[in-house]
Amino acid sequence: MSRFDRRRFVKTAGSLVALSAASGGLVLPRMARAQEVVKLGLLHSLSGTIAIAEASLVDAEKLAVDQINGAGGVMGRKIEVVVEDGASENPIFAEKARKLLERDKCAAIIGCYTSASRKAVLPALARANGLLFYPTYYEGQEQDKHVIYPSQEATQSVIAAIDWMAREKGKSIFLVGSDYIYPRTCNKIAKAAIARQGGKVAGEEYAPLGHTEFSSIINKIKAARPDCIYSTVVGGSNVAFYKQLRAAGLDGSKITLLSTVVSENEIEGIGKDNAVGYYACMGYFQSLKNPANERFVKAFKARYGQERVIGDPMEVAYNSVYLWKLAVEKARSFEPDKVLAAAGGVTIDAPEGEVRVHATNHHVWKKVRVGRARADGQFDIVWESPSLIEPNPFPKV
Repeated sequence: MSRFDRRRFVKTAGSLVALSAASGGLVLPRMARAQEVVKLGLLHSLSGTIAIAEASLVDAEKLAVDQINGAGGVMGRKIEVVVEDGASENPIFAEKARKLLERDKCAAIIGCYTSASRKAVLPALARANGLLFYPTYYEGQEQDKHVIYPSQEATQSVIAAIDWMAREKGKSIFLVGSDYIYPRTCNKIAKAAIARQGGKVAGEEYAPLGHTEFSSIINKIKAARPDCIYSTVVGGSNVAFYKQLRAAGLDGSKITLLSTVVSENEIEGIGKDNAVGYYACMGYFQSLKNPANERFVKAFKARYGQERVIGDPMEVAYNSVYLWKLAVEKARSFEPDKVLAAAGGVTIDAPEGEVRVHATNHHVWKKVRVGRARADGQFDIVWESPSLIEPNPFPKV
């Protein structure tokens, strides 16, 4: 029997329907089937050095997709995810973004983690007129017409962190960071905030990315005798930094250390004993008490395991899928230009609380919080902003 004999086509109401003789059932032709789905690209490092922080974002994004599909999808279409691995290499991020947009025809991408990976995909977004939701806190200094930034930019967390330390813990603050754009930009903002508080910078030191020997910097901290340490040390370096601080007698009971980059996920790698008593400033903590977060945590753990923890970037990744959905529905279109134009003012009741897309600068209004790490790796929230903080990606400092 020929292929044509096995499948007959009949015209019904002006459209083609494929009739499978083998099963006796109706099978929609390929074109009609494609109209039932919309593709969403998930682009993160699933391998390489950044995967320890980034891979878990895909889990949160898939959870949001499944929830949306279970409620009927987006404008009547089911979301079909296409997952790609940036492999912690910026050229690979660029290549995979081109694939997602040009070959897979994804309506949008949720993805990237480092600023370098985000900047690497900008040319692909421009070429294909694509749309990226970037779910990680970052240094600001950008407003690209192809990007929405649903996490906190630097002023939203750094200024709040410095003001809280100066008010509650002391105005002599030592700045320590990894040596790249995010820590240096954050510290520029921090120094201006310290000056406004009438404080002083007790020291400013940087270590190369991946650095594991902090004895020299810790000796300088001890000599300066600051009230507080503001840390933008990132990644695996924090394992060494926190352990060596504790060994030097500067644990969380002896000095105030606050980071804007260490969430519950990083504590898993650092070790709970090494992080206890230190502070973090984030938009989201897993320990938040509200109905939306309780539902989110319950659903995430039910799917991925009770031992899993949820950090700020994971929650923002989850939010990003919902922000895209609502912007699409407001625009009544999947076209990136129309979605971006409609995004301003879109608001969700997120696990962290209300999140609202700014009317003009593609970032979000949100609250930020300071938490203190507990022995179980979770945070006790000791302060939160009284209202949503407006994003200011281009501060005058």
